[in-house]
Amino acid sequence: MKRLEKIRTALRDVPDFPKPGILFKDITPILSDPLLFGDTIDLMAEMAQGKKIDFVAGIEARGFIFGAALARKLNCGFVPIRKPGKLPYKTYKAEYALEYGTDSIEVHQDAFPKGASVYLADDLLATGGTAAAAAGLIQKCGAEVALIGFLIELSFLQGREKLKENPVRSLITF
Repeated sequence: MKRLEKIRTALRDVPDFPKPGILFKDITPILSDPLLFGDTIDLMAEMAQGKKIDFVAGIEARGFIFGAALARKLNCGFVPIRKPGKLPYKTYKAEYALEYGTDSIEVHQDAFPKGASVYLADDLLATGGTAAAAAGLIQKCGAEVALIGFLIELSFLQGREKLKENPVRSLITF
């Protein structure tokens, strides 16, 4: 079985989580297997092949897992994009729409040097609101989004539409 097929097979579907009607894609079986996790990071790193990457940015919280490992693999810096009030220095903030209401994320204002090339990493692309807000924060810092990479994309939610100004790649699409 090929690496990507093994990763896809390891994903666990959890019905009605976190609320009724949602089929949650659980990544913890991948994280708990060092070979599968290593293969996942290798494949996500390959998505950036041919691109200059200065930093990997990860969106709280699961984006930290993939982002930090990718930064190590790509030999570059890691920048966390966090929920409000979690970063200790001056921040830029972006709000984005949820199904019911809004949420927001922040990044340090000095997170990236001007013109830096950034790989934005997260585990899942659903509606695209969080990733679009994160990409906007990267650009507000004066950096460029070289790639937005996901382990999983739920294509039926059309999140890619909110990211169409950026190169987007996903390992697994449902």
